[in-house]
Amino acid sequence: MAAGTRDSIVDVGGVLVGHHQRLDERWATGTSVVLTPGGATAAVDVRGGGPGTRETDVLEPTHLVAQAHGVVLTGGSAYGLAAADGAMSWLADRGYGFRVGEHAHEVVPVVPAAVLFDLPMGDWGNRPGAEFGRLACDAATAEESREGNVGAGTGAVAGSLKGGIGTAGEVFHSAALGIDVTVGALFAVNSLGSVIDPETGLPWDGHPGLRAPAEAEVVAARARTGPTAGRPSRHGTASRPLNTTIGVVAVDLALTKAHCKRIAVAAHDGLARAIRPAHSLADGDTVFALATGEREPGAQWVPVLDEVCAVAAGVVRRAIVRAVLAAEPVGEVTSYTSLYPSARE
Repeated sequence: MAAGTRDSIVDVGGVLVGHHQRLDERWATGTSVVLTPGGATAAVDVRGGGPGTRETDVLEPTHLVAQAHGVVLTGGSAYGLAAADGAMSWLADRGYGFRVGEHAHEVVPVVPAAVLFDLPMGDWGNRPGAEFGRLACDAATAEESREGNVGAGTGAVAGSLKGGIGTAGEVFHSAALGIDVTVGALFAVNSLGSVIDPETGLPWDGHPGLRAPAEAEVVAARARTGPTAGRPSRHGTASRPLNTTIGVVAVDLALTKAHCKRIAVAAHDGLARAIRPAHSLADGDTVFALATGEREPGAQWVPVLDEVCAVAAGVVRRAIVRAVLAAEPVGEVTSYTSLYPSARE
């Protein structure tokens, strides 16, 4: 991590992040926004078999609109797509959006969104609406780097453990351009698959700062989180395995929609490294890619894009692992640190 960075998606210039959530005895859900008010070139890649999305068609490289002004990640299953209404109106009130008229306020903000399934974590009907999106935008800053039970990660479950929000960033020196480039990711992890190897009690490819947990903890965890355990809910009753990991990758270069599409595709490599199995029919795994910068790769776009894609996959993997490590228990859904306390000692 470079000096002065937060190891977060907000390290990418032009990116703001905000969260709003409600967590009490009757609620466990929330909304996260990644705002690029001035516009960012955007694309999306959907790999899961059960996605819940909005405004993804507009991001296809052959379609008219080139930029998005924000991305909404939210709980609430398909109902939660209403949170994007609040984000859209928040941006429109401030004059941000695709200009469709002569006057400054005549804009249509482009705000794609994706949802995850967290309905069993609260009372039925308690899910994000437009107000969640607006409040998440109100809270958006270039310093937000919280993880765990915030925003869209509030009611998330990853395998048999509490999921959450995770973020990571990396500054690398581009050999092709001769400059430093920043890549960041923000993910809400609510996966069918596990982020933790049950044989070791560690993330699949390891993680700095962790050590192998005590054997007794690993054995006890296998009994609690094995393949027959089902998807836990707040009150301990296994629910249908409906899940989804959703996220955003951003880079501070000026890229085309086609370039961003390739980054979103590569980001799924990081998702598959972190979560096993990934991209199931019960997941709606969706990744958005944003390019916020002014520096164009020019004739060097092929090696630059390969560099960015390789870094993006690693950053996504770290963000997903960190989401689970930062999560705290909700009701009877236990967390990694509760199940493997010795791993951090």
